[in-house]
Amino acid sequence: MTKRPLTTRALGYAPADKRLEILHLVGAHGSISQAARVAGVSYKAAWQAIHTLTNLAGEPLVDSAVGGAGGGGARLTPAGERLLAAADQLHAARSGVLARVNAADSAALAGPRTSMRNHLRAVVRRLESDGARDPMVRVVLALPDGGELAALITRESAELLGLGEGLPLLALCKATAVRVLPAADAAAGQGVNHLPGRALRISRGVQRDEVTVTLPSAQQLTGFAARPNRLRAGSAVQACVDESAVVLALPG
Repeated sequence: MTKRPLTTRALGYAPADKRLEILHLVGAHGSISQAARVAGVSYKAAWQAIHTLTNLAGEPLVDSAVGGAGGGGARLTPAGERLLAAADQLHAARSGVLARVNAADSAALAGPRTSMRNHLRAVVRRLESDGARDPMVRVVLALPDGGELAALITRESAELLGLGEGLPLLALCKATAVRVLPAADAAAGQGVNHLPGRALRISRGVQRDEVTVTLPSAQQLTGFAARPNRLRAGSAVQACVDESAVVLALPG
């Protein structure tokens, strides 16, 4: 059987990726439920982590047995072992590079490679939900300028990221998910972030214009404004993005 080559897709973006930690614990304890307990996440979140890694790797990483005379258990497949070995080597290499790069913004060098054009630095301000049985969590983020940005994610994703007050992270969203409106325009509010700023650049299109917005924090956000509009460089605008369109990532 030919081995499938490893790709960085299955190795996560952060050195301490919770999914890889859970996979390691499955190998160490021979149990998904025990791995979940040690990692401090729910059994459901542990399974989500394994499913995600398996999909990214393109082959099974864990063999599991439910019930039976031995009570069931789990073990890593050869592909799972290779994945963890590669992750350890990449972690060591990344740590060596970052140790040699003594710059305030060195974390940005390890940012995720993705088609999403908007990457905003933020810190978790609080987590909101309707109780422990609510499958969704609203994560309220503090931007460097004191403003807020909210993301709606699943409870399992919040657990796997280890979200908590004060955690620095990156808020990502596609440019196509950002609607740019004049600052004075009224827009639907519930479940939508409204970020004030100024139009920096405008690229005219046929049905919509691409607008780069400078936020009060000096961070930039790219979105689209429907035509016709009267926006010009320097215009006061608001960038509107649905909370469910904001993706959270740990910096490298």
